Amino acid sequence: MVLAIKTSSFIAIDTELSGLGSRKGLLAESIEDRYKAICHAARTRSILSLGFACYKELDNKADSTYMVQIYNLTLLCSEEYIIEPQSVHFLVQHGFDFNKQYAEGISYYKGNDKGGDAHGVNMRSLFVELLRANKPLVVHNGLIDMVFLYQCFYAHLPERLGTFTADLSQMFPSGIYDTKYASEYELRFTASYLEYAYKKCKLQNSRAIEGGGNGSHVFLEFCKYTGNMQSYIDYRSCLDNQNQDGALNICVQFSAYGWCPNGSLCTMSHDTDLIIQHDEKIKEDKRKKRKRKNKKKDSKGASEACSSPQGKRLYCEGAELDQAVPMSEPALPEHQEKMESTEPTDATHAFEPGKTASKNGNEESQPEASAEAPDRPKEKKVEGGTHRAGFDAFMTGYIFAYARNLTENKESSTASLIPTCLNKLFLSGKSVPLHVAKSTFSKSSKAHVHKMDYIWGKNAAVKPEGNA
Repeated sequence: MVLAIKTSSFIAIDTELSGLGSRKGLLAESIEDRYKAICHAARTRSILSLGFACYKELDNKADSTYMVQIYNLTLLCSEEYIIEPQSVHFLVQHGFDFNKQYAEGISYYKGNDKGGDAHGVNMRSLFVELLRANKPLVVHNGLIDMVFLYQCFYAHLPERLGTFTADLSQMFPSGIYDTKYASEYELRFTASYLEYAYKKCKLQNSRAIEGGGNGSHVFLEFCKYTGNMQSYIDYRSCLDNQNQDGALNICVQFSAYGWCPNGSLCTMSHDTDLIIQHDEKIKEDKRKKRKRKNKKKDSKGASEACSSPQGKRLYCEGAELDQAVPMSEPALPEHQEKMESTEPTDATHAFEPGKTASKNGNEESQPEASAEAPDRPKEKKVEGGTHRAGFDAFMTGYIFAYARNLTENKESSTASLIPTCLNKLFLSGKSVPLHVAKSTFSKSSKAHVHKMDYIWGKNAAVKPEGNA
């Protein structure tokens, strides 16, 4: 894992949690109050599973090709922590093995370092290696993830949000990227929950490859494990379901937010592939309707306006303006986010209903299957499909790789990955993101300064320079 982290181009992370506490506090109007609520959850709850997806760009390929290694770690906090009943129910529904977690979970403790334990082979030392690697970190709706990672593997959380963001900016100088923010404000997808954004990117990338366009495309390669490693590997198919049946019986709630209160008992379809097909059909119908309406308007305007030279000139100018606005891309609505009445009962991610629990979160090291896997038989609807911490991290990384590939003049420097998304964490119900930066009014926490001295040494010259 350390080798994969050190040699990667960027790293995507996802967590599964034992709970989040009050949903009202997590969606507070004040961001400072919201941060305090998340901190309380991180101090009293725990991370049950942690997913790493290490993406390494291969330089010897014509297109953007990545070697991907995915790890799914099952963890067990050594201190007392709260497990919310709805979280247990949700995780068990998605195949999480609590018996195996308590028997074989990797132990860790929260807060500041204790004695010489930071030098051992454990989650705390692994997190130190992640920081020393100085790679861009990718999350999806990642504010909660970052708060929990800080408290569980780094140090006691600071009391103020400004101090926390100042610490984060120094911990990850190569930047933090939130793919939910990218899906909303850069890719402009109809929905932005994790599975929807991943499958939308995958579909568009596949179409670009089939169309043979001049632009570069994203390709993935996976390690071929042999011998005893096979017992630690779990494969999941990444193929899309192209079945058109049931496209009109889609659950509206799940379609918009990636979550439904009825769960697997819902009689409507929760198939993300069908939801995307349905959204595209609606978009195409609106495009055709606009085209017919404009054609009818233009035809009527031409017959009336062209009777005089002045009228003809005005009509032609209007036609030029119409052509300047592409009819194939109707404007998307402003960002909408249902508040606490529509939040999921699971405690995995209160801000991201689509980030569901892991399917088999009990394996320690599990790379995912490639898109060349054989066709799957039609299965009974299961909530969350392929979700688990490792696979969610993989999907998060894929969205980032695809979005990065769309940016023009891509260079090797980390600052050029997705410049407009650098150090911006998505905030539910807000029109602006949370900027991860050290302001002139905030200072780094004492625990963070002490930790930085341990990680980089007291010689500041060895610390990497940030790009933000």
